[in-house]
Amino acid sequence: MKDYTTTLRQCNLKATPQRLAILELIDSYGHINIDKLYEEVKNKFNSISLATIYKNINAMINNMLIKEVKIPHKKSVYEITKKDHSHLVCQVCSDVLDIDVDTNNIVNEISKKYDFYVNHNDLVVSGICKNCK
Repeated sequence: MKDYTTTLRQCNLKATPQRLAILELIDSYGHINIDKLYEEVKNKFNSISLATIYKNINAMINNMLIKEVKIPHKKSVYEITKKDHSHLVCQVCSDVLDIDVDTNNIVNEISKKYDFYVNHNDLVVSGICKNCK
């Protein structure tokens, strides 16, 4: 488990118990949607609101501590920010897996073919995982 108190302070964010709980939960799950995150944090801090969770999530996204992974036709999940990577999403069990795939060739081809400057890309591949096959 990482020292999130120091990490938050380095981003000029107070290391509140709620923020620490959010980061620790995201870290332990790997990828977690807002509903599950809210349910888990509410178990520890029963008076916390969903608005407070969103406010903290947005502050941490803005400070690049966490990242939102947008999944087509599902709720976004959140993960601790790490090196660039892509994701596999199981359409049966909804598991989200990190994959290390070089997308440079695809991005270069798109840039040339459509005369389009790509400044960011997120690859999310949907299908059925080995456990659900």
